[in-house]
Amino acid sequence: MPAVLLADRAVLSVSGADARHFLQGLVTCDMMKVAPGAPGFGALLTPQGKILFDFLIAQDGERFLLDTSRDKTAELLKRLTFYRLRAKVELVDLSAEAKGDEALAVVALFGDAQPPAGATVLADPRAQELGRRAILPLAAARAIATDPREKYETHRIACGVPSGGLDFAYGDAFPHEVNMDLLHGVAFDKGCYVGQEVVSRMQHRGLVRKRVLRVEIDGSAAPGAEIRAGEIAIGVLGGAQGSHGLATVRLDRLEEAKGAPLAAGAAQVSVLDREP
Repeated sequence: MPAVLLADRAVLSVSGADARHFLQGLVTCDMMKVAPGAPGFGALLTPQGKILFDFLIAQDGERFLLDTSRDKTAELLKRLTFYRLRAKVELVDLSAEAKGDEALAVVALFGDAQPPAGATVLADPRAQELGRRAILPLAAARAIATDPREKYETHRIACGVPSGGLDFAYGDAFPHEVNMDLLHGVAFDKGCYVGQEVVSRMQHRGLVRKRVLRVEIDGSAAPGAEIRAGEIAIGVLGGAQGSHGLATVRLDRLEEAKGAPLAAGAAQVSVLDREP
């Protein structure tokens, strides 16, 4: 699986004299630690602490590139524009269709796969096992992509790394619930950002009741299917490849079920992890 085109990802550029400090006051990760060769993983939250958007952040020269969900790009650009006020910041969708083959795309790289010269390459900051990602023009991305998306998804699920919009709904999950605190996505020692008070309270008071865990599925069940142990609702299925998937699980209810058989509709479900 040397290279996979991630067609559902898009790239936004944040540049200008105030770019780093602008993002520092908004996102969950510490922008002061993002540098060439040192990417970040973060999110923009609601004031109530729930994830609106998540992204990988790479520094490319004087600008920051946000590798984010294509379906959320226009909304993210609008939200960042709302927060910009008088900051000296320029926001550009570098994956816009109008840019044609020069639009920037994202490729997942594994093993010894090498992108062409000029690509922005970053080690996935969430988990070493996820390999690297390259940001490069669409035409070049298509030229080096060798494997289908399903192989990347199988690997991502095996690594236990959730994907927004598939394994959890944007606007409905706290960072802890989708393991962002364990995937280097939240800096607990930085200053204020949108939603910081809620996230900090969950961290210090141990209020995490849900986690995304790996599951094994015997049968057919769609994402969003409820997982139950008899009358007890345990959680909700996310994405799956073959018999393996991810699910958002209520930890207290999983403990309450005491090993009882779990089902999502007609499918039997086994939780592979008791913690992420």
